[in-house]
Amino acid sequence: MLRPVLLLLLLLPSLSLRLPSPFSKPPSAPLPAPPLPPLAAPPLAFLAAPLLCLSLLSPPALADGSTGTFKLPPIDTSAKNRCSFSSSNIGQANAARDKLYDLRECDMSSQPARGYDLSGVLMEGTNARGADFTEAQFSKGYLHTSDFREATFVNAVVDRASFTGSDLRQAVFRNAVLTGTSFDGANLEGADFSDAYIGDFDQKALCKNPSLKGSNEKTGEDSRFSAGCK
Repeated sequence: MLRPVLLLLLLLPSLSLRLPSPFSKPPSAPLPAPPLPPLAAPPLAFLAAPLLCLSLLSPPALADGSTGTFKLPPIDTSAKNRCSFSSSNIGQANAARDKLYDLRECDMSSQPARGYDLSGVLMEGTNARGADFTEAQFSKGYLHTSDFREATFVNAVVDRASFTGSDLRQAVFRNAVLTGTSFDGANLEGADFSDAYIGDFDQKALCKNPSLKGSNEKTGEDSRFSAGCK
């Protein structure tokens, strides 16, 4: 009888290791995986990079003075006092006028226009030789194939205008504002640009004009030097 009892006593330690204890906690369930963080919005620099590349590849926008073609209405030759300088009372910022200011094919030679607001004026085939435009405003002026020889533009605001194909020999632009203004195909021999405000891009285009040479007979200034050309 003692032999089975001893055998049972020897087996009890191994059984206690395999049997669960009544005081032990049940195994806990595995912890859920933490949620993934939300996707961050792409940085603005990442989005702006492709747009910047496109802007560098696309051609620059043309200012009014560099616009290639215009569609102009026919000249109203029946209008009384059409060929006379008149100042706008509306303001020069956008060349606003109550009616078309048309001086095409007019003889305006040696006529005074000091301080006049001539913004938005149309001058094509116009004779304005020797005219005095001191402190005048020519914003968005269409000044094509006209005669401006010896004209004075001292302290004038000639921004976003176009002198394409015009004759500007011996003209004086001293201390004038010439931002966004085109001189494509214009004759600039002897013109004086001393102290004129010209943007870098406009200055490069101006200096490429082969007629910019000689000196002004009134001021004695060298044309290329007055325009800041190297």
